[in-house]
Formats: sequence, structure tokens, C-alpha cells
Amino acid sequence: MRHINSLTNPTVKSLRALHERKYRRQSGLFLAEGMRIVMEAVDLGWSPKHLAFLDGRQDDPLVGRLIKAADAADAECLAVSHDVLAKISHKDNPQAVVASFAETWHGFDQVITSNGVWVALDRVRDPGNLGTIMRSVDAAGGEGVILIGDCTDGFSVEAVRASMGACFNLKLVEISEDAFLEALPSWNGRLIGTSLAASVDYRQADWAAPLIIMMGNEQAGLTDALTAAAKQLIRMPMLGRSDSLNLAVATGIALYEYVRHEHPDKA
Repeated sequence: MRHINSLTNPTVKSLRALHERKYRRQSGLFLAEGMRIVMEAVDLGWSPKHLAFLDGRQDDPLVGRLIKAADAADAECLAVSHDVLAKISHKDNPQAVVASFAETWHGFDQVITSNGVWVALDRVRDPGNLGTIMRSVDAAGGEGVILIGDCTDGFSVEAVRASMGACFNLKLVEISEDAFLEALPSWNGRLIGTSLAASVDYRQADWAAPLIIMMGNEQAGLTDALTAAAKQLIRMPMLGRSDSLNLAVATGIALYEYVRHEHPDKA
């Protein structure tokens, strides 16, 4: 265990840099903040690479559990000052614990062999939306999230935070639109897409698994090619002046319609 008070410490700088996507990709690491999220990761078998916590909290039972997990993983344990923790977190009032983990990405072959439900997101831009969707996918018993094209990073601090730790219990897949379309003939399940022009009410769709629920970009929706690839296109009724729902809200509605059909005893 090292005690660090210096804001210019090289390890502190490298952890702070993980707020930027290019440094996450260079190092293969990402940050998780907060006792609940870090504990969730450890309980699910993720091994921390670094564990930074507020100096003086070593005797806290939960912090003690994380220190033991970090020691078992041969991770670097850092007891740091409030100012150092604030620098790592980019927050004036940081959480008491911050940890780094190795990014884990999965190939589309994981989708092909799956019998469950996945959410595919076309060019999702908002990390808060992505994290919220990951949380909903996990809550609905989904397998994971497929990021199609130029999406926000599934391991950004904001996405991990919004997922409330659900990112540690899901598979994340990154794939280009062309590669996704090329791989679809190998998919034996259903592909449902959302479209304002769709004629099928979401409650009348066939939600049987294996299933991919495909959701479009926050502003533009699905591309023409992805829309054409969908076996079913669904719409959600708009009764007021709004012509669309927030992406995360619409995804949650779709997921729980799937739950209602596939798991009626739990809906």
C-alpha cells in the first residue's frame, strides 16, 4: 500500500487520464467510481488493477474487503488524500473509492451463439443514455449490448456510473455497421428495430428469444440499411406533441415488453 498526497504523482496522472477515451484504449483500462460500483465489480469476479481510496478509511469493513481483493489480484493499492482523489475523479466531492479495471470486449460470435436478448445501439452518442440502457438490459436479464458504428465508449466514466455497475454483468460488443450487416445471416434469432414510420405497435410484435432489439441514434434514428435489415419494425404511440421518446426510455419499454412476453410469470 502506498500513501500519496502529491497531485503530480505519475500513477495519479495515469488514472486521471482514463477519463479520456484515447488513454483508455492505449492502456486497456477504465475507471469505476464509488463503493457500490467497485464492490459490484469485485463480487462479479473482476480484478482491479488499481485501487485508490481516501486515506484513513482502511479500517472501514467494505474498504477492507476491497483492499483484500486488490491484494489478491496483485493490484496497486493507493491510500490518497482528498485532493488527490478529487483529481482522479474530476470531482470536487469525490467518492471514497476509485478503481481501475481492464476493459473486456466480446466478439459478435458471442451474439450468434446466444439464446437470449441483446440490445444493439446505432451510433449512440450520450454516455448517460448508454449507461442507463446497460442497467435496463441487466435488469431485464439481457445478455449484453452491441455498439454499432461510431458510438460513445461503453467504458467511459459516465457510462459506467450511469450503469450502476450493470456494465460488469453484461457483454459489450463493438462492431461496424458493415460487419454487423454481414454477420446477420448467421443470426438465427429475431431482429426488431424501432422506426417512426413503422406500422406495428410494439405490443403486437413477436418478442420471442433469441432476439436483438435495435435502437437508433438519438437524433437520426436507425440508418436506412439497418432499418431494412430488421425483420420487424415497431413504433410506440405518441399521444402528445412529442414525436419521440428518450432513447434510454424507449429501450426500457421495449425490454420490458420482451420480459412480459418471454417471462410472464415475472412481468
